[in-house]
Amino acid sequence: MKVYDGSQTEQATDSRPERIKVGIAEYEVTTETAELTTSGLGSCVGVALYHDPTNIAGLIHVMLPVADEMDDGKPAKFADTGTELLIDEMEAAGADAGELEAKIAGGSDMLDFSEGGSGIGDRNITQVRETLTAADIPIVGEDVGGDHGRSLRLETETGNLLVKSANREDQRL
Repeated sequence: MKVYDGSQTEQATDSRPERIKVGIAEYEVTTETAELTTSGLGSCVGVALYHDPTNIAGLIHVMLPVADEMDDGKPAKFADTGTELLIDEMEAAGADAGELEAKIAGGSDMLDFSEGGSGIGDRNITQVRETLTAADIPIVGEDVGGDHGRSLRLETETGNLLVKSANREDQRL
């Protein structure tokens, strides 16, 4: 008679990819199978870059359009310097900038202080687009504008970007 004491079972392994959180004014680049995530995108913009031949992926959460003279030591805080930094880091990890694709989300007008709104979200979107265009990186998917917050999950195996929003259907870019 065999007695079952639980020691005969195989240990269950968690096969989900590692989740790497990217905070406000932060970025992450990985060559590993993972999910890069960020949340709290209101007027901020999330820029996801993906290099399909190598599965190198990067995600940045920018909050203001232009660094200008504001050198606070955090280039990832700004749409211009942050997007350039992400491109440079993708290249340093082995990606060919000429083969990168971008997906962007965010840039909402969450705070309507005036008739035209705050405009920060729109300015963030415009600056991200200009920086990516200058680098010849196509934007192949986007979920921008509106008046709602977003959270992002970039799957590094596929380059898929899942955009979650309150009171809206999830978007897969």
